[in-house]
Amino acid sequence: MRLLRHNIAIVCIVATAIANADEPLTAKRPATQPTAEELQPLQGTWEGVLVGDKARQKITITITGSSLHFHRDTGFWFETTITLPTGTNPKQLHATIKGGPPSQGSSIGQVVRAFFKVEDGTLTLATIGDGAEETPKSFEATADQGTRYELRKAQFQKQNAEPLKTK
Repeated sequence: MRLLRHNIAIVCIVATAIANADEPLTAKRPATQPTAEELQPLQGTWEGVLVGDKARQKITITITGSSLHFHRDTGFWFETTITLPTGTNPKQLHATIKGGPPSQGSSIGQVVRAFFKVEDGTLTLATIGDGAEETPKSFEATADQGTRYELRKAQFQKQNAEPLKTK
C-alpha cells in the first residue's frame, strides 16, 4: 500500500510557489487554485519513468489547466485536481484524486503531496513520503522517503496537411 500511495503521489506534481524550505510541511499553509501563469510551464503531455524502476514502465502525465492525469497502464491511472500551498521551496502541489481504475477505488478523495521542478526540458517530480515531517531538501533525498519521476515533454509528429496528389 505504501508503494501505491507513493505512485499516486506522482499524480500530484504541478504548480509553483517559492519560499522557506526550513518550515515543516505539516505547518498550515493555505492551498490556492493555481493560476494559468503558474501552470504554464507544466501544461501538456510528459513521458518518462519512475527513477530506479528496473522494468522501465512508461509513465505519462498530462496537465490541462489545474487537472492532472497520471497513467502507467490500464490498471494504474488517476485523474486529479491540484492546488498549491503558498510559500514552499521546493515548489509543491497537493493533488486530490477524483478518479481512477476500479482496483484503486479506495484512493478517491485522498490528497497526495508532491514537489517538482522543470529544468532543461525535463519535469522532475517526487512524492513526499508517508509520515514525512518535512519536504526533502533535494530530489535525490526522495530515495528514502518517496518516489521520483523524470519526464520529458512528449513530441507529437505533425501530420502533413496537404492531400496526396493523384495522377
